[in-house]
Amino acid sequence: MTRKLTPPAPVTLVAFDAMFEQIKNWGRWGENDELGTLNYITPAKIAEAARLVRKGRCVSMAIPINKTAGPDNPNPAVHLMSQMHDLQLGESGLSFGMCYLAMASHGDAHTHVDALNHVGYRGTLYNGKPVSLLTSRGSDWGSIAAYHAGIVGRGVLLDAARHRNIDWLEPGEAVNRTELEEIEEAQGVRLSEGDILVFRTGHHARRLALGPWNNDYPPEGEGKAGLHVDAVPWMHERRVAAFLPDGDGETVPSHVEGLPYPIHALQLTAMGMLVSDSLQLEELAKACEDEQRWEFMVVGLPLRLPGATGSPWNPIAIF
Repeated sequence: MTRKLTPPAPVTLVAFDAMFEQIKNWGRWGENDELGTLNYITPAKIAEAARLVRKGRCVSMAIPINKTAGPDNPNPAVHLMSQMHDLQLGESGLSFGMCYLAMASHGDAHTHVDALNHVGYRGTLYNGKPVSLLTSRGSDWGSIAAYHAGIVGRGVLLDAARHRNIDWLEPGEAVNRTELEEIEEAQGVRLSEGDILVFRTGHHARRLALGPWNNDYPPEGEGKAGLHVDAVPWMHERRVAAFLPDGDGETVPSHVEGLPYPIHALQLTAMGMLVSDSLQLEELAKACEDEQRWEFMVVGLPLRLPGATGSPWNPIAIF
């Protein structure tokens, strides 16, 4: 029997703009701040997160780099062997295999982290910086290089698919702040200041079971599940430092009047939040069940690429 889906509550653009103003962190950590909500992760918070490591079990939250074109991967990674072991160094018998990788910094099939120069709203980036700072050469301010020290802290998985007792949420479904609080209570965890919210809808489980799909707007695409925008002020109130979802956290189609991808505008542009997209959380969900805890240490290392709007990465959960 087909499961009945409940559409998200609509939000007007006027209400969205009021929300944007309500949660702005512009100037909170100085007019030239490039870390945004990562400022909530203090050395003391990192030390607390390290104490969550009890077994040394490590779980990747990254999709294997996708080299095959598909409906959700129009820009597949290009991976070439540039030298094989048939070339030896003199008579020594020593040889080196070498390869070359080229890939997009963003996309629905690449696990990546966004920089603060990635999303503008009404002509501005986070902290009120003009979008004109980003040129064909990138931008000195707000690039992924600002995160060069890595992201380390306490991760909390809120598993919406598990909470609903389903394999995955269907495209177009949204999770609101009330449900996030219900998931916290059911799992016995609570997001606190400086925490990293890891959010699972089962997006990757659906992809593995049904194959890739175009998650753009219907009728060309099927859309995708994500957050309701009312969850973002809740993150602001809790002082969440970073957001790591499967999918990209967006509900497609958007439930905000006339505005696609409102979650990114609220998180990146208004709050200055570190946002990662397109994680695979199936291994993590199993590990949490095995360990019977939904908190862990997270270590994520973006590439130190000056000027860039994002970076592929491989964030790790450690139990």
